[in-house]
Amino acid sequence: MAFHELGLKNENVIIVSGIGCNGRFPHNFRTYGFHTLHGRVLPIAQGINMTRSGLCVVGIAGDGDAFAIGGGHVPHAARRNPDIAYIVFDNGIYGQTKGQPSPTTPFGYKTKVTPDGNSENPIDISKLALAYGVSFLGRGFPGRPNHLAHLIAQGIAHKGFALIHVLNPCPTFHDTWKEWAPKVIEIGSEHDSADLDAAWRLVRRQDKIPIGVIFKQKRSTPAEFKATTPTDTKTEMNELLKSFR
Repeated sequence: MAFHELGLKNENVIIVSGIGCNGRFPHNFRTYGFHTLHGRVLPIAQGINMTRSGLCVVGIAGDGDAFAIGGGHVPHAARRNPDIAYIVFDNGIYGQTKGQPSPTTPFGYKTKVTPDGNSENPIDISKLALAYGVSFLGRGFPGRPNHLAHLIAQGIAHKGFALIHVLNPCPTFHDTWKEWAPKVIEIGSEHDSADLDAAWRLVRRQDKIPIGVIFKQKRSTPAEFKATTPTDTKTEMNELLKSFR
């Protein structure tokens, strides 16, 4: 739905996935796809963006893929600001391997390997994304599919690193539908998405879960920076890129 909204053709899109319930996403689209290693969505997506600037690059990852084994890549993608959209499905569990705690599993939640309850405090993906300095942060919920599709389209259209945090219930191992659905509210037009303080107020809310564009900032991408650098520096960068091909 997001691709259709933006008028994107299949041959102009590449979807990059890692390991987890989301891993087979590229196989379900008639676009280019790259099913990569666990936690390595962002390095692959950034490499494609560097060398194939004409492609729309969309990364797909779960909360474990993105913020456990792949967590070290997120702050560096945020500071580099490559022109890619990174959709993180957060179900608070390792669903593919049958229900072990993930980085976002709530404290005290009982699983097969934590029968007395999870002893670790969860991380908050939206808060981390803001702290890392992403230039676009969106949060969505699959119970509002049209809203989520439009949010993904906005993230793709954003020039820079767009992280879209999707609160995604796992019906088998961590069914949060009844918990989240009543708390979800769409962010109103009065919200200034360029106001970082306002963004922090949204993600710190406990009574409700605001969904929509939480933060959006215009910042140079690596490609735009390259276009403004002196000719000799651009030559050096081009030679460096060739060495990786």
